[in-house]
Amino acid sequence: MTSARTASSCWTRKPRTSGDWPSRDRPSRDGTGYDRAGGDRSGGCAPWPGRYGGGQWPARDRPAAGAHTIDEVLAAARARLRRLTPEEAFAEFSRGAVLVDIRPQAQRAREGGIPGAVIVERNVLEWRFDPASEARLPWVRGYDQRVIVFCSEGYTSSLAAAALQDLGLAGATDITGGFLAWAADGLPACPPESAGPAGRAC
Repeated sequence: MTSARTASSCWTRKPRTSGDWPSRDRPSRDGTGYDRAGGDRSGGCAPWPGRYGGGQWPARDRPAAGAHTIDEVLAAARARLRRLTPEEAFAEFSRGAVLVDIRPQAQRAREGGIPGAVIVERNVLEWRFDPASEARLPWVRGYDQRVIVFCSEGYTSSLAAAALQDLGLAGATDITGGFLAWAADGLPACPPESAGPAGRAC
């Protein structure tokens, strides 16, 4: 049975102390949305009739249909790759694979680089490696090139390698642990001051 009391008489506001979160940032405890408006519910009352009544969250707090977390996106990208250890990447590089450093200049200057690696920062990677792009690198001619991407620690590089696969470069992959793992394994590396702004590292 619905209470005869009105919604306004059923709900009470609590004064906010200096330590309280703003009401717009506080999640509802019971799905009605009232806690987001700043009060408590008594039994038998209708849902809070305010802006977020009826359990409705503002659109900015709800993910769009089909949205994924970055951890899910990363896992999906890596499921498509046969990732390489630094030692495996070095062996393939020695046989002619292309190593691509996608780190920003500031990071290369701080960490160093890999001799002979091609520097193509992440924001232009697809345009430089798409054989159909007018902005491609001059030596990018087909889709069968073995491209091994690396970043600092091997996270952004997985997303980048999956993006290259989307362009048709089926052999694109990345290095587990990125440049820091490469350097920790004692593989050839150039000092930070020699990591150039473009072209090939050291």
